Amino acid sequence: MHLLVTGHQGYIGTVLVPMLLEQGHTVVGMDTNLFRQCNFGIPPKDVPEIKKDIRDVQAADLEGFHAIIHLAALTNDPFGNLNADLTFDINYFASVKIARLAKQVGISRYLFSSSCSIYGAAGDDYIDEWGEYNPITPYGYSKELVEREVSKLADDNFSPTFLRNMTAYGVSPRIRFDLVLNSMVAWAVTTGRVYIKSDGTPWRSIVHVEDIARAFISILHAPRELVHNRSFNVGTTEENYRVSELAEIVAQTIPGSHIFYASDGGPDRSNYRVNCDRIKKELPEFKPEWNAQHGARQLFEAYISVGLSADEIEGPNFKRISHIKQLINQGLLNESLYWKLGEQKKKNKL
Repeated sequence: MHLLVTGHQGYIGTVLVPMLLEQGHTVVGMDTNLFRQCNFGIPPKDVPEIKKDIRDVQAADLEGFHAIIHLAALTNDPFGNLNADLTFDINYFASVKIARLAKQVGISRYLFSSSCSIYGAAGDDYIDEWGEYNPITPYGYSKELVEREVSKLADDNFSPTFLRNMTAYGVSPRIRFDLVLNSMVAWAVTTGRVYIKSDGTPWRSIVHVEDIARAFISILHAPRELVHNRSFNVGTTEENYRVSELAEIVAQTIPGSHIFYASDGGPDRSNYRVNCDRIKKELPEFKPEWNAQHGARQLFEAYISVGLSADEIEGPNFKRISHIKQLINQGLLNESLYWKLGEQKKKNKL
């Protein structure tokens, strides 16, 4: 298939694109390249790309593709809280616009990277795809709105699928330290402390970034009738942990480390346990390969290999909101997260 992957230069995209190429697909990326300086280890795979903000997509940009994998977004709750209106412009309005344009030009498949954060403050009981939405942040709410609106576009010629990813972790060429397991291992490696920023009681449902990529591929390959206008929780039901349990896994993985609670840590309203039986039952091609223990070990070895320092954990290279604020302070981005003209010209020459 000839595929357009938006956000191909991000945390998930830089893992997914090489796996799509290995499957024999051709890939064109679309990205504004906000994080082009944030490489971790091996740089991302080079593929043809459209250098464009998803808010500016036109129908002509989408012609000729068989499917769109839509990853591009402001990528987590703190980022979304930076500017709620901006979050809805990018995560909601632009995502729905792309779906409408895709349908207009005859693209039959639209795979949307949603999130289990739409469940928000669901509590301690397991929740499946039929559970109640209860988002507590602009990020989670934007994902819910996209699912609701794009679902209405589904018909015999246009088939959307919504992948509700659990909280991601794992090594990527564009790694993020604003993700719970990635952050815990980073603190343990660099300081000896497994740092818990809450009281440790909230549930976290986690999935390796490579397994997220496998889910997209399995849905792309699935018969249309199995995935048409459906939502799937992406991960495995076994990979639900309290934050304190994840900390124990990390402490057991990193020699000499110990658990440390932040002095101002308290309960976290984001709290849900995700049931992933649907994807396991209905998409047999999806075979996740990672769990928290193996992921912590992978992260440990990767951090050691690059000589990670504690300063980098909260710094601008691998924490998305810090990087964006740095670009704004440097005068490279405006407050709407568009490149300023001079920087855009320079960027296009890279």
